[in-house]
Amino acid sequence: MARRVFYSFHFNADAWRTGQVRNIGTVEANKPVTDNEWETIKKGGDAAIRQWIDGQFYGKSCAIVLIGAATAGRKWIKYEIEKAWNDGKGLLGIYVHNLKDHAGNKTTKGRNPFEDFTLNNGKTKLSSVVETYDPPYTASTSVYAYIAVNLAAWVEAAIAIRDNH
Repeated sequence: MARRVFYSFHFNADAWRTGQVRNIGTVEANKPVTDNEWETIKKGGDAAIRQWIDGQFYGKSCAIVLIGAATAGRKWIKYEIEKAWNDGKGLLGIYVHNLKDHAGNKTTKGRNPFEDFTLNNGKTKLSSVVETYDPPYTASTSVYAYIAVNLAAWVEAAIAIRDNH
């Protein structure tokens, strides 16, 4: 049975790239929210967004942060990372800058979002515990294939890492 995961990503910049990863199908992901649903959620303010995110985490064993050029430092990405870790979920990052978007464009590699967090009273960076994967290819089709072959194993590794911390 495929693991159930939550995808964290910068919607405006990386929704197309995220769709490609979702379509791999080796893990079961949270249902994508439509533009209209998201606008309705946002109208409810921060409390409604937090409630929606919390509900999406229910029953998930891992959170996958899809790292694009502008992912790190975003308010809700940070919330999702913190929630995943505090809830004992597996956590990993995948760089998606070399996947093409709807217009056929790639982007620049973003900063590691796990650098913004520390464990053990500030002594250990979360980035030294959580694995990030940067597919070693520049061709979008090769990047996709690399993620497809490895995604399920990366999720299992992330869950094992979290179980040990």
